[in-house]
Amino acid sequence: MEVVQLLAPAAVIWFCVSLLWLISLRIRDVSIADIWWGPGFALLAWTLCLSVDEPSGRLGLLAAAMSVWGLRLGLYLGRRNLGHPEDRRYAAMRRATPGFWWVSLFKVFYLQGLLQLVVALPFAAIANSTQAFSVLDLLGFTVLLSGVLVEAIADRQLTAFKLRPASGTAVLREGLWGWSRHPNYFGNALIWLGVGVVAIAAAAPWWTLAGPALMWFLLLRVSGVSMLERTIVDRRPDYRRYMEEVSAFFPWPPGP
Repeated sequence: MEVVQLLAPAAVIWFCVSLLWLISLRIRDVSIADIWWGPGFALLAWTLCLSVDEPSGRLGLLAAAMSVWGLRLGLYLGRRNLGHPEDRRYAAMRRATPGFWWVSLFKVFYLQGLLQLVVALPFAAIANSTQAFSVLDLLGFTVLLSGVLVEAIADRQLTAFKLRPASGTAVLREGLWGWSRHPNYFGNALIWLGVGVVAIAAAAPWWTLAGPALMWFLLLRVSGVSMLERTIVDRRPDYRRYMEEVSAFFPWPPGP
């Protein structure tokens, strides 16, 4: 893997997040950064396909898989966020940060762009791989696409639940949400586990696996499970019992 292969994707990511920041100033809402997250990885993968000499078929398959996942996630978050007030996390940052309009460029948009490049390190390692396809590739892509499916089902179930009149303080305990408190995050984690397995099949340098590992850390300890559960008990009183009976992340039969 040559680090120079990351230059074109880095330039594309920098341009896109800078443009999104300018749009956020116009609409006074940085939640559009979340909408960009999934499509950004798809664009990054396709940029690699177009910028490297003789891209591998493995990279093409990965770019296609990222497109399916990224576009679905982007459309889902777009329908959820656009036309609604700014996400409470960003609204709190805006209130607490003087000059947030400028700070958000670095603290939200450039930070997210940097995270995308780090998480996607396996993409660059896979780009020129000459390793023959193997059972490990099949396993990796199966795990990846299973994650796409799990995340999509979980999001669909959550959307249907929120349309119910009494969903304001209630807790969703049906479908995948009866086995995991965060099945959507678990599905996302499977996606990156699959990417890591494909990278191993491509004989990628070991340090590129830091990308998927970082994604798991973010989902479990930073912007995923931990951040969400920090305040949800105050908004949904029944959630404490839900926490006692249902696994936080890995799907498991619910307790009594």
